[in-house]
Amino acid sequence: MNRRVVTFHYTLRDPSGRVLDSSAGGSPVTYLEGAGQIIDGLDEQLRDVAAGAKTRVEVPAAKAYGERDPAQIQRIPRAMLPVDGEVQVGAQFQTGPDRGDPVVTVVGVEGEEIVLDGNHPLAGVPLTFDVEIVGAREANAEELSHGHAHGGGGGGCGEGCGCH
Repeated sequence: MNRRVVTFHYTLRDPSGRVLDSSAGGSPVTYLEGAGQIIDGLDEQLRDVAAGAKTRVEVPAAKAYGERDPAQIQRIPRAMLPVDGEVQVGAQFQTGPDRGDPVVTVVGVEGEEIVLDGNHPLAGVPLTFDVEIVGAREANAEELSHGHAHGGGGGGCGEGCGCH
């Protein structure tokens, strides 16, 4: 099976129809099919969509950000948080120094205990994407070996690629 590099614009909605995110007015998203660069359910459903097509994609929670996991909710002592001052419900903290480290959300403040939720904010939520495929082309050998798309036109790695 050939893998493609797909470029698309999208509008993301929750089950109530509220817009959560959109690429409208900005740059489209470019990804390598099957490389884990977008959520699985969207990647799977865009596999055969041709350039120029507009489609609505319904993604169940399990194929989006997963179901909510109660084990991801934990209580920790206030002193363990890496911040000074008041801690508010809704505050988010990265669990480590690297950009890709998980983020936790404060869901409760109970005296000297803080309740943290490690679930993605959209865990358990089915999502609807309105998508316009701007471009689709066969991935080149370098992209396949690196595991991601290189530029919208298929050029080599550029600044910020991070794969060299």
